[in-house]
Amino acid sequence: MNEYFTPAAVPADPDANTTDLLVARVAATPDAPLFALPTADGGWTDVSTAEFHRQVVALAKGLIAAGIQPGEKIGFICKTRYEWTLVDFATWFAGAVLVPIYETSAPAQLQFNLADSGATALITETADHFAKFDEIRAELPLVTKVWQLQLDDLDKLVAGGIAVTDEEVETRRTMAVGSDLATIIYTSGSTGRPKGCVLTHSNFVELCRNAAVAMGPVVEPGSSTLLFITTAHVFARFISVLAVHTGSKVGHQADTKQLVSALGSFKPTFLLAVPRVFEKVYNSAEATAEAGGKGKIFRAAAQVAVEHSQALDAGRVPAGLAIKFALFDRLVYRKLKKVMGGRIRFAVSGSAPLGTFLGHFFRSLDIKILEGYGLTETTAPATVNLVSKFKIGTVGPAMPGVGIKIADDGEILVKGVDVFAGYWNNPTATAEVMEGEWFHTGDIGALDDDGYLTVTGRKKEIIVTAGGKNVAPASLEDPIRSNSLISQVVVVGDQKPFISALVTLDPEMLPVWLHNNGEAADMSLEDAAQHPKVIAEVQRAVDSANKRVSRAESIRKFVILPTEFTEASGHLTPKMSIKRAPILKDFLHVIEAMYSGAPATKGDSLVH
Repeated sequence: MNEYFTPAAVPADPDANTTDLLVARVAATPDAPLFALPTADGGWTDVSTAEFHRQVVALAKGLIAAGIQPGEKIGFICKTRYEWTLVDFATWFAGAVLVPIYETSAPAQLQFNLADSGATALITETADHFAKFDEIRAELPLVTKVWQLQLDDLDKLVAGGIAVTDEEVETRRTMAVGSDLATIIYTSGSTGRPKGCVLTHSNFVELCRNAAVAMGPVVEPGSSTLLFITTAHVFARFISVLAVHTGSKVGHQADTKQLVSALGSFKPTFLLAVPRVFEKVYNSAEATAEAGGKGKIFRAAAQVAVEHSQALDAGRVPAGLAIKFALFDRLVYRKLKKVMGGRIRFAVSGSAPLGTFLGHFFRSLDIKILEGYGLTETTAPATVNLVSKFKIGTVGPAMPGVGIKIADDGEILVKGVDVFAGYWNNPTATAEVMEGEWFHTGDIGALDDDGYLTVTGRKKEIIVTAGGKNVAPASLEDPIRSNSLISQVVVVGDQKPFISALVTLDPEMLPVWLHNNGEAADMSLEDAAQHPKVIAEVQRAVDSANKRVSRAESIRKFVILPTEFTEASGHLTPKMSIKRAPILKDFLHVIEAMYSGAPATKGDSLVH
């Protein structure tokens, strides 16, 4: 199959804007909890739909009183927290446009986003965020209004807006129609200079209304989620707006080190995460079991979970397998589910392939991980697996109102209600990715007979070896990265005689792994990178990945780097995706050293 379209489940309303979603939710369930705020004692206190609406209107009045005009751009730099969605909707109620900025952005990135978007105001969260702006303030003469959450400036705005009437807010709220600009979200810049994606009100409204039908039980009334990935990214931003539309309760925890305790107290029914989170959950559980002398039991339970899920797909679970599954359910599965809050039934995963092992493992814990696929240019999801029919290893069928097409060269094209209106002030870049209604994603994939999409890699990242073999790095990187000891993997070998890889170790899991393997837990990254046991474990991960591909595509050499890839080092995006070009440039000497001797002649990987 080369093309698949899912008809819209909800009639389009070209006059609707994002604020209508909140107004409709207030009318439907004014007293139901829409958000929950953390308390000092580790608990949560609910915020009703009506109370959230009241706060949104009050802040919108403050923005209007402060001089914010319809269509004006407001930059916002803030971690994942309740105020994110509050500011988002207040900006829309005031008739303005929010420009999200990653809290980890450097001053130069902050300057580019504010200058390119034409922002005239900025809301920061902390003094550190303000200091970044202060460093480049002279280069941004248009930004004349700056507020800081830590200085209680939102409360001051609310106090200053008392004289603004409800009628004025209603006039502002209803000015925008579906085709009008709702936000400008800048791409992370993993493949070059950031571009501002123009997302319209219709992108959010139509996608939310259709997604609510497609995702059904995941976001039904009474559902809840704990957001911990950055809300400046389109993925969490879309879910936040979707939750307002559906009435799902949302809590926030930006500190992933506090995630386990937050899950235990909040007890969400679904999660939104990238594959690395699920890998961490599994790896941490395995490491804990290993430390307690129960590593073999855990791994046996994991294998039974996978086999049980595969048997469910086949339509029959053999009696012997069912007995083993029931035993491990009592010994392992229930305990792990309790650690995650005990109520999670679904998880939505995106950004990178999850891997079939984890998909089957969590499915047997009665947690369906619904992999989806999308980009900033598609307002997040273009496809998602269905609760009623999901295929592990795929990213599901097209969302209602969305079409997927596979070009002759394998590139994935998308059209429909979610496709953006182009790049801000960049018609050349827009023309490069749009072909009529179809958006060229730059990703490679395939559709099966049911219209379920499988993504195999980035078009621009395809490696062509000296022997002419095309290799998709993700097919090797993703399974290797699932190893608890490994943080990141970058496959290299373009125009080289064979495939190699750069590997970094996970600094959080390394001490646990070392302790469980009889070594000093405080070993440095530099020493660990040269340690025989560590090298052997990475070798096992590489060998396992190599079994998935042909010999010509297999990794023949690898180097364990004595450092980390981080956002601060310029090697990761804010959503923790690798920036391939900077890595290839900065570690060119390491890469060349792997190819400086005689090429490997055996299937085994070698280490420099």
